[in-house]
Amino acid sequence: MRDLLPTEVTVAVAGPDDWAGELLPAEQACLGEKAVESRRRDFTAGRICARRALTRLGVPAVAVPSAPDRSPVWPAGVVGTITHTRGYCAAAAARTDQVRSVGMDAEGHRELNAGVRRLIGLPEEWDDCARLPGGVSWAAVLFSAKETIYKVWHPVVGTWLDFHDARVELDPDSGLFTARINPTRLAGAPVPDPPATVTGRFAVDADLVRTAAVLLPR
Repeated sequence: MRDLLPTEVTVAVAGPDDWAGELLPAEQACLGEKAVESRRRDFTAGRICARRALTRLGVPAVAVPSAPDRSPVWPAGVVGTITHTRGYCAAAAARTDQVRSVGMDAEGHRELNAGVRRLIGLPEEWDDCARLPGGVSWAAVLFSAKETIYKVWHPVVGTWLDFHDARVELDPDSGLFTARINPTRLAGAPVPDPPATVTGRFAVDADLVRTAAVLLPR
């Protein structure tokens, strides 16, 4: 993820030992004793990466517990994000005086079935994807970009964002995506200073799709 984020953001990617590392008590309490092994491994790698990203930021490596919606709770003065998919986990952190919000996501590079495609994409987005070069699962890139957009949106606004509330355009030449956000389901709701546009970066290799974006302070 280091190649997708500005220097103000610190990044840690899980190594082989991080999936079975030690959690701090406040983190363990959020995971619970009945978590299945896959959930435990993902959660553990994510929290170890989160604390490593904090250390690289010059912040004490305190516990990163979960909010009721399972989003990570970062220490005061810090924004951050965690992502994990099969065999890959990373975390990123930044100071709030330099970055307003940060999001990132990793997904397996694979085709998505018709049901998932209907859930995540607008018809015009699929029209756009059909015109992009072959050899890439643009559906996976679109899915990952929308996950990143939500992770940028939620800490700032504190509300749900539907997949269809963001219209994403992908530029394969620059590796950039741009999302124009129109949360129609939240019409009339008190939304404080919501971002209307999010721009981020994406990268694709044989097995993995990665996306990341930041909002800078106003």
